[in-house]
Amino acid sequence: MKWVFATGNKHKVQEIRPLLPAGMELLSLRDIGCDEDLPETGSTIAANSLEKAVYVREKYGYPCFAEDSGLVVPAIDGEPGVYSARYAGTGDAGDNIIKLLARMRGVDDRRAYFVTVFTLAGDGSLEQFEGRADGEITLIPAGEGGFGYDPVFRPKGHDRTFAEMLPDEKREISHRSKAFAQLLIRLKSFENSNKL
Repeated sequence: MKWVFATGNKHKVQEIRPLLPAGMELLSLRDIGCDEDLPETGSTIAANSLEKAVYVREKYGYPCFAEDSGLVVPAIDGEPGVYSARYAGTGDAGDNIIKLLARMRGVDDRRAYFVTVFTLAGDGSLEQFEGRADGEITLIPAGEGGFGYDPVFRPKGHDRTFAEMLPDEKREISHRSKAFAQLLIRLKSFENSNKL
């Protein structure tokens, strides 16, 4: 069974692919001939996830799922939130981190959380699944792994940032994995019932 993961981010595909059951083939946007930027005009993470899934399903005709993720820091009015990927205006992860740490200079409450929302566009219905990882923003970046804000996000109950963890360690506790675990149950039900 083939599903399209509607993302242009190869890191996200690499995180998800090992979690798929045998026999389920994951196609990328490139695999289906989509080399355009997907629309993200929503004011929330859930809205952006929905918009991307509907766009790919309607334009390319493949059953698909899309996701949108963001880092939320309550002490700075929920920034960067829906603008996480382009927070600094350059699309560069390093620039985003620099801006975030500058915004948090002198801020004592460093609590933060990552949130991911997957939208499944399968048999004509649309379903959403959310995952969250709580933690805090570190004073300085640490670690070479991961991507995005991982070097400055230390998950709750741990003494290392996401970027300092091995991929399998991060996958066990990440917001994306939590949301995808819910999505995967639904994908398996499609596979079992051959609805598509």
